[in-house]
Amino acid sequence: MGRRDARRLGVLQAALAGKVTNQEGAMSLGLGLRQFKRLRRAVRESGAAGVVHGNRGRASSRRLPEAVRSRVIDLLLGAVKLNDHHIADLLAPEGWTVSPASVRRIRRELKLPAKRRRRPPRHHRRRAREARRGALVLIDGSPFRWFDAEGPHWSLLGAIDDASGEILALTLRPTEDLHGYVTLVRDVLSTHGVPVALYGDRSGILVRNDRHWTLEEELAGRQHPTHFGRMLEELGIGFIAATSPQAKGRIERLWGTLQDRLAAELRLFGHTTLAAAQAYLPRFIAEHNRRHALAPAETTSAFRAAPRDLDRVLACVYSRVVARDNTVRLGDRTIQVPPGPRRRSYHTARVEVRELLDGRLLVLHARDGLLVEQPAPGPVFSLVPRKLSGSGRRPARTDAPGSRQNAERTPPRLRTPALAPGIGKLTNRRRPAKGHRWKSPYDPERLAAKAAKGVSESLTR
Repeated sequence: MGRRDARRLGVLQAALAGKVTNQEGAMSLGLGLRQFKRLRRAVRESGAAGVVHGNRGRASSRRLPEAVRSRVIDLLLGAVKLNDHHIADLLAPEGWTVSPASVRRIRRELKLPAKRRRRPPRHHRRRAREARRGALVLIDGSPFRWFDAEGPHWSLLGAIDDASGEILALTLRPTEDLHGYVTLVRDVLSTHGVPVALYGDRSGILVRNDRHWTLEEELAGRQHPTHFGRMLEELGIGFIAATSPQAKGRIERLWGTLQDRLAAELRLFGHTTLAAAQAYLPRFIAEHNRRHALAPAETTSAFRAAPRDLDRVLACVYSRVVARDNTVRLGDRTIQVPPGPRRRSYHTARVEVRELLDGRLLVLHARDGLLVEQPAPGPVFSLVPRKLSGSGRRPARTDAPGSRQNAERTPPRLRTPALAPGIGKLTNRRRPAKGHRWKSPYDPERLAAKAAKGVSESLTR
């Protein structure tokens, strides 16, 4: 009998003795009046055993048959070590359905260890928020059907402040790309300022994940950053790469809110185009921050003023060498470099080409500064990372004698190259004599004795 039954028995015996009424007894035990009368009648007829449930001590109807239980025990105690799921799978062809949980329960009754010891969960501490606004900004992207439940996926890139939880910027892109992240950073810097650090994932757009090191990188002692990483270095912004989605859980939880509320509002108000959604985002951000933003622990802000040449900093930088016709090529675009002072040519000069976010191209020289600016190729432009040049590697020539494409018409090389007339007659055609000085070993004492006698021996004689 457990504690509950013992407490019930005392109240029921008091009711049988007339000390309490049935209504008072039922109220004290938290039972209904009919249930209390049923228990009182069972105690009057069977004594204390009437309180105990009738199924107490009976075998469960869902209990494993003894044959199955014995088979599980035999497999657990066998010479071959098996895990719980494996034992359940082995019993299935024999016609016995046993769950891995039942096998685990039997194994624990036998006090047997598991085949593989599972590591206990590691202790994680909740990361406290930063004290000031702008000390840490979390960035990420979320692909979702923002406009229509049956439409294509669009990627919403966002940035939130860690101290206050307010949304700093949002932008929509067809995919999570470099242009979207640069646009996101530009909106944050132009609206709030330059933060201390950014917190994002290990996407190839943000950080380098390859193990390839060039000779220049080995000499420098570090890998060159991505285009996005170089922009952050030029702005003095640190970057922290998260190793799991849980590490940046605040912005991950924001996506759940936006996929619920923002997507519903866009469909509710009929903003089904990219231009309409982009125009609605500032209104949504202001309303969201008014309702859900928190007050930071410190009132001072860590945001710094953005540089004046922000558009020049937020650009992809490439190193190029000016061609003989004073042109520089980037992708399918060719830039004509104007003459320098006194009609000087920039041929073979190394210049820096910056492709801006709006599509403009700037050619910069280390001494003369800005040489030329080329306008954007069109109204619709997307900033994409291009192949870095200046590494010294050239594409293989298809018309070279040793190329694979020209292997059929290339004559095979001779094993021994033909000798020019008058060259190698003594060494290649005739062996030196046995007593020749070329075959005599080097003896410094003999040479010193000859030098003392005034006799010099020349190897070229």
